[in-house]
Amino acid sequence: MAPDRSPAPDRVAAFRTGLSAESRACAWLIAKGYRILARRYRSGVGEIDVIARRRNLVAFIEVKARSRIDDAAWAVTPQQRLRIIAAADVWIAGHPDHAACDFRFDAILVAPRRLPRHLIAAFDASV
Repeated sequence: MAPDRSPAPDRVAAFRTGLSAESRACAWLIAKGYRILARRYRSGVGEIDVIARRRNLVAFIEVKARSRIDDAAWAVTPQQRLRIIAAADVWIAGHPDHAACDFRFDAILVAPRRLPRHLIAAFDASV
């Protein structure tokens, strides 16, 4: 008999929580006047949860969901930042129509029964 290749239940739950948090973050951004350009953008060097634009600004946004907002704030590691920055470089190269925009790296923190917290310029490309 072939081994069971289905993901562990805790991984499935984490994936669903992440999708829900990203949906909440996108709704929050839309309410703030952003237009969502991409969700779950993947390149060979990294992933960006949400890419959004408002006026002449493109924001690359990492979404973190935890049981407490404070825990979510500490969840963006230096290694993740480097991968997000690298993925943003790939996205920018593939979207020359946005080359004249300003770019920023944000985070949106999501916790149960709380409004999302948008950390503007949570980190920069000089990390």
